[in-house]
Amino acid sequence: EVQLVESGGGLVQAGGSLRLACAASGFAFDDYAIGWFRQAPGKEREGVSCIIISDGSKYYADPVKDSFTISRDSAKNTVYLQMNSLKPEDTAVYYCAAAEVVTTCTHFYSAGMDYWGKGTLVTVSS
Repeated sequence: EVQLVESGGGLVQAGGSLRLACAASGFAFDDYAIGWFRQAPGKEREGVSCIIISDGSKYYADPVKDSFTISRDSAKNTVYLQMNSLKPEDTAVYYCAAAEVVTTCTHFYSAGMDYWGKGTLVTVSS
């Protein structure tokens, strides 16, 4: 059974930090790209960051490229998203997703992702 399980969300003040984790199982982790997407209330889901597991290449959306860092631990089949300097506009449900076709992830094409987690809520207060 394929599973992607996010953790690490919560309530933080503006300027604070959180680290999200995405634990994967049930598929060949090293053959995929793992992305983080987010959906704020009343808004469409948007891509945040993506990492190609095999070579560690990283991709970021412009709004987060200077404050978020994606990483992976292949021994644990886990991808992390370190979020620093958080802003109220970062408030959203954050999802991780997996894509076997890595360009689906690197181009943040959410409709093409193969597997999704259930999400974790990040709330940034002002």
